[in-house]
Amino acid sequence: MIDVINESGADVDERALVDVARHVLARMGVSPLADLAISLKDVAEMERLHVQYMDLPGPTDVLAFPMDELDLRGSRGVPQGMQPDEDDELPTVLGDVVLCPEVAERQAAEAGHTTLDELQLLTAHGVLHLLGFDHATPEEHAEMFGLQDALLAELRGSDGDGHQPPSGAEPEEQDERPGAGGERERRHHA
Repeated sequence: MIDVINESGADVDERALVDVARHVLARMGVSPLADLAISLKDVAEMERLHVQYMDLPGPTDVLAFPMDELDLRGSRGVPQGMQPDEDDELPTVLGDVVLCPEVAERQAAEAGHTTLDELQLLTAHGVLHLLGFDHATPEEHAEMFGLQDALLAELRGSDGDGHQPPSGAEPEEQDERPGAGGERERRHHA
């Protein structure tokens, strides 16, 4: 289950964020029984979290708080060393992705795309962190951002506007990376 808790005061297409998270989890082979929360915070709260957990000043765009530091890459949403029976999948709490729509809005304007596009990018980025991906080394950076870009391109190709067709009703600091086609460099904290 994916819960969205919007405490930001911003009007956000929560379903679009859930769609991104579901898409990333599905494409990464994570069990649909895995749980995660997407929290939307205002600038003041995001700054507080950034200072508290990263010891860095100012608000940030995204933070990811993995549950129990699980590395779920390739595990289908089951903690390492625990394999469910064929008929009995164990749900896993992946953790929390925390977004700041106001920071995302500023970054979107700088990047020349919509706030929703930026929030979707940040959601995918945060979910990948929950699954154990990182970008501390150049190799990890290339892997994570390549995967993030591919997953978003695949999702956005699903109906042309960045949304999938309806299907029914310790954080870390990231280095800047050059975007494709001369896009600006951006910082994502997750």
